Amino acid sequence: MKRTSGTDEQKRQAGKKAASYVCSGDTVGLGTGSTAAMAVRELGKRVTNGLTIQAVPTSYATADLAQDADIPLCGLSAIEHIDIAIDGADQVTESCDALKGGGAAHTTEKIVASRASEFIIIVDPSKVVSTLSGPVPLAVLPSAVTHVSDVVTRLGGQATLREAAHKDGPVVTDQGNHVIDVSFEKISSPDALGADLSTIPGVVEHGLFIDMADGVFVGRSDGVRQLQPSP
Repeated sequence: MKRTSGTDEQKRQAGKKAASYVCSGDTVGLGTGSTAAMAVRELGKRVTNGLTIQAVPTSYATADLAQDADIPLCGLSAIEHIDIAIDGADQVTESCDALKGGGAAHTTEKIVASRASEFIIIVDPSKVVSTLSGPVPLAVLPSAVTHVSDVVTRLGGQATLREAAHKDGPVVTDQGNHVIDVSFEKISSPDALGADLSTIPGVVEHGLFIDMADGVFVGRSDGVRQLQPSP
């Protein structure tokens, strides 16, 4: 389900802006995806120039990228606090609600974002929408795929088990879960939908990030537009 659009320059602008908010001594949550990767690379440049940080990656892919950039890493269970988390999104509204999970890393991404004092989302302009529209990714226990699919169908959604792109069978997350993408005609109340999805036995985490972001940086070719959450 991963959707890639926007230009590398737009993503780089957003990543550079977010990376500039990181201070020496910070513990930084590093998101997953092509735009988050830009922030990781920018932080790597700052580390080379003397910035002292430790980082918590949200996926194996991000950990590999951070190691290549010489960013010191620590595990989520080894830290007590995250100063700032930086991550991308598949969709984000003007009020900073987001839909994530195109890269199947949203479970760890949500934990990291929840533990951070400041959570910044970085996107290119194509990801900004007036209303979240899905599909909503669900990380699901493999044994619960049929049950969860049946329940979300009764909620009005259309469930599709995400298939892997380069191997036979479904996508398997870093935690060993499967991913169900659930399409809805509209998501008029994302907070209520998120609450419903969270109560389904077998659902580990959903991709709706509601009232979580402290700001969004929208990268443009000529700079960055900043969005703030509704008061």
